[in-house]
Amino acid sequence: MKSSIKIGFAPTRRAIFSAPAAVRFTDRTRKKLDALGIDYVDIRDVNEEGLLFDDAGREKIAAKFKEAEIDGLFLAHENFGTEYQCARLAKELGVPVLLWGPRDERPNEQGGRERDSQCGLFATGKVLRRFNVPFTYLTNCNLDDPEFARGMKDFIRVCSVVKAFRGLRILQIGPRPFDFWSTMCNEGELLEKFNIQLSPVPLPELYKEMHRLEEEEKDKVQAVVDYCRENMICKIEDRYLVKVASLKCAMRNLAEKYGCRAIAIQCWNALQDEIGIMPCAANSLLNEEGLPVVCETDIHGAITQVMVEAADLGEHRAMFADWTVRHPDNDNGELLQHCGPWPISVAKEKPTICVPVAFPQNGAVSAEAKHGRVSIVRFDGDHGEYSLLLGHAKGIDGPYTRGTYLWIEVNDWKRLEAKIVEGPYIHHCVAIHQDVVPVLYESCKYLGIKPDLYDPIEDKVKAYLHGEDVVFDEI
Repeated sequence: MKSSIKIGFAPTRRAIFSAPAAVRFTDRTRKKLDALGIDYVDIRDVNEEGLLFDDAGREKIAAKFKEAEIDGLFLAHENFGTEYQCARLAKELGVPVLLWGPRDERPNEQGGRERDSQCGLFATGKVLRRFNVPFTYLTNCNLDDPEFARGMKDFIRVCSVVKAFRGLRILQIGPRPFDFWSTMCNEGELLEKFNIQLSPVPLPELYKEMHRLEEEEKDKVQAVVDYCRENMICKIEDRYLVKVASLKCAMRNLAEKYGCRAIAIQCWNALQDEIGIMPCAANSLLNEEGLPVVCETDIHGAITQVMVEAADLGEHRAMFADWTVRHPDNDNGELLQHCGPWPISVAKEKPTICVPVAFPQNGAVSAEAKHGRVSIVRFDGDHGEYSLLLGHAKGIDGPYTRGTYLWIEVNDWKRLEAKIVEGPYIHHCVAIHQDVVPVLYESCKYLGIKPDLYDPIEDKVKAYLHGEDVVFDEI
């Protein structure tokens, strides 16, 4: 499993149970983590046993994990475990916590038990609550049970979301368009509540970088032009294709200059007055490279796309879309569409760079997205409260429309529509061809936001996260 997420592995024991058994099961757990490709920081060197059970060891473990900058903490109860040391360590580190212990063996012929790991899990769960430490519980199972591998991988994805969300910095290119009051956000509150930072730059700074690139780095711009011609159908004049390429390069340069992981751009209409194109194709190219770019200066939309792709460990690209119109023939159908920011890899056909549906300028992209099951997500908030709209849909056939688009079907459109209208959501969402709903649901507990499932599947999501085999309703 390849990821940039690093886990602190803190196996724990309690003195009244067998220390040798705890060490034995710790070694087995290490081997399983290695087999799964988990990047973890071990504590073999903190004491002779390599286990968490006292203050001296906990202090060394905390220092080691902080130095390693771990993204999550794995409290493996190799016997009963020392619940208060687990809670103290978790409280000090402030990262997502995974609580697990291996199933206990059959009692011996004399009725003796070596570990009582399950009982320790009950104790630690309560003490973590007393310490106000949110945690993820991986069901009490054997190392070779499928639940263990799935639970570990899902926890890695949860850590990825939390890491991406905390301290996120977004490049804001221009203010929101005047007419889009729906995309206003509270910059100060995002910083105070979540440490999400905006790096606002004026549009002239973008134009200046474009002009510099066109004069001083023509080869770099030409490489993007060549890429577009190879991977897209270019129905615009060469001079406009050069603008698409220089805009793409300029946005990436500014994102790197200001240390930003995502971009929200004022895509109309001042931009077109200056450079003569829509930014959609440039946005598409950056989205394909894994740098999320959203339209209409929608900061909450940028946050959503970062979360969605982090939940998938960046393995697939997401689509920033409008909820647009209802399907003409399917009462549970809806059109997801935008002028063209969707990445090339989501298209079921070769995308075309062309003139958009609502504007006379060049630079939009047209392509229908692949069908199949998708997750749809929206982070939003107002009046100091934030939530994450979550659910499933599937791609379906529908009429041709310009722009990047996908007709979808949900279980109950009227229920979903009411959630969007009644808020705190708007007409923008993010879709991805993967099921990231359970991971994002679990991530919310660490982020201080409310998960909001638009279908009544919360019990199923919780059951999945607890290791049960769950089939979500087929749409």
